[in-house]
Amino acid sequence: MNNNNMKYRQLGKSSLKVSEIGFGAWTLGTDWWGTIKRDESIRLLQRALELGMNFVDTSDSYASGESEKLVGEAIKGQRDKIILSTKFGYDIHSPVKREGHQEREQIFTPEHINIAVEESLERLQTSYIDLYQLHNPKMEHVTDATVFGALDDLVQNGKIRYYGVALGPAIGWTDEGLNAMKSTNIVSLQTVYNMVEQDPGKSFLNVAKENGVGILVRVPHASGLLDGKFNAQTTFASNDHRSYRQREWLMKGLKKIQPLDFLLKTPLRTIAQTALKFALTDIGISSVLPTISTMNDLEEYAKASDLDDLTEEELGTINQVYTREFQAETLSYLMPKSRTK
Repeated sequence: MNNNNMKYRQLGKSSLKVSEIGFGAWTLGTDWWGTIKRDESIRLLQRALELGMNFVDTSDSYASGESEKLVGEAIKGQRDKIILSTKFGYDIHSPVKREGHQEREQIFTPEHINIAVEESLERLQTSYIDLYQLHNPKMEHVTDATVFGALDDLVQNGKIRYYGVALGPAIGWTDEGLNAMKSTNIVSLQTVYNMVEQDPGKSFLNVAKENGVGILVRVPHASGLLDGKFNAQTTFASNDHRSYRQREWLMKGLKKIQPLDFLLKTPLRTIAQTALKFALTDIGISSVLPTISTMNDLEEYAKASDLDDLTEEELGTINQVYTREFQAETLSYLMPKSRTK
């Protein structure tokens, strides 16, 4: 039962209506954001459905398919209530051991796509995927007609309903996103967008509306800087992906977000909920995918959909802070240059 008054939005030109707050399942089956045990992962997903979060986003590369398996297990018997999204494009069977943020080999051939979709369908225990996304594609991939021809065939055959593009994890890849929206039949574009990392997300909004593309937002909390849990003493476990960043990332980020402390003064919502409401300000954004690793996070984030929108005054101040503190450089500048998630 939905006891959370979750709101829903159209996903671009598709027929899909997705929850404003979605469940990004990249933490399930991995230990890159703290370890979540299998049973707890399934409980989180099932509670998310109870809270009205009908949009679940995963990838075949998350823990080499383990995230998809957990999602498939959790949604058994409830498939008709779920908008299920996954991604493809990495060689998840490669024996090469990765280190840190090192990127896997990418394969976007029609042959790989056909094999990957069958493997995802099996792991997810479903006969169709609602949204199938290119995972971190480069320009050569979004301009390859054979890729989208293979996806059109999958739509025709009923394996997938729609397809989209999920851009790489660091700020950038503007040209790939714009080209994909203008030149292909995608219904969604997934990108980083938050109060302190607004570019290139803002540049996608008008083009997305013109082309019937729904924007999916990830990293709305700027890798944790905007969820109110970090301070100067915060440290990360060696297996947490944020430990691969320089310490300066945290210290400089904390200093720069101090002007946003005014957002903590309202008793109406937490800073984490405010970050989600900010990401939902533009109607062209279909769903926001926060990182969820605990039941408390899940309950807090799900409630954000039903809270009042940010005021014009709040939005004005946030944008002033962004222009002054962040526009010239983004928080991702200290990330390794290779792309993974």
